[in-house]
Amino acid sequence: MNSAILVAAGRSTRMGGQVDKLWLTLAGRPLLAHAWETFDRLAEVHEVIVVTRADRTGAVTELAQRFGFRKPYRVVVGGPRRQDSVWNGLQALDPRAELVAVQDAARPCTHPDLIRSCYEAARRTGAAVAAQPVTDTIKESDDGRFVRRTLDRTRLWAVQTPQTFQVQVLQRALAEVNRRGLEITDDTAACEWIGQPVELVVHPAPNPKLTRPEDVPYVEWLLGRARAGEPDRAAGAVP
Repeated sequence: MNSAILVAAGRSTRMGGQVDKLWLTLAGRPLLAHAWETFDRLAEVHEVIVVTRADRTGAVTELAQRFGFRKPYRVVVGGPRRQDSVWNGLQALDPRAELVAVQDAARPCTHPDLIRSCYEAARRTGAAVAAQPVTDTIKESDDGRFVRRTLDRTRLWAVQTPQTFQVQVLQRALAEVNRRGLEITDDTAACEWIGQPVELVVHPAPNPKLTRPEDVPYVEWLLGRARAGEPDRAAGAVP
């Protein structure tokens, strides 16, 4: 059995003001609805756990009813940190769940084939992450003003979501991180503390995360193309 956890408990601080990005209407529906719909339609997904803020639980339930999502789902209140929210989501999984995909709800353009590939990789490896090789030259700075050194980009990868795991692997990894009193912003980072290999999964379609106001036009363009039934977006395509 495959489960999915949609992490939707953030405060959208980088959007500025009082904007809650997950409830922005883009291409005709809230951002959260786009991300949820992708998992609701996938035959490989058997349940969806939405982790949200306490003041949004009712709105999440109304969203599911409004858009007619059919997969079994549960709404869970998140914690103060991302790892706490994911942990709360894990506690709500069906006991039969074998694999779980953790998805940022603010990443609404994820291609279904990428999700499938991540589940397959996690089944054989234990943990997998959507990723892209870094193509920009990356500099390291100590003070944010001056370059200290140039990093070898041939060894660098930008990781995204979904991050997909055998359930017991993620439970054990997060438990270890919490035992050590560590704070992480990436779920696969917890795997490093238990020596768990994480397989990189690459797909050519764009998979952006809406983080800042300047991200809105591109994400909305991609969503509009998808809803219009246009061919898969080419990697790196821009309007």
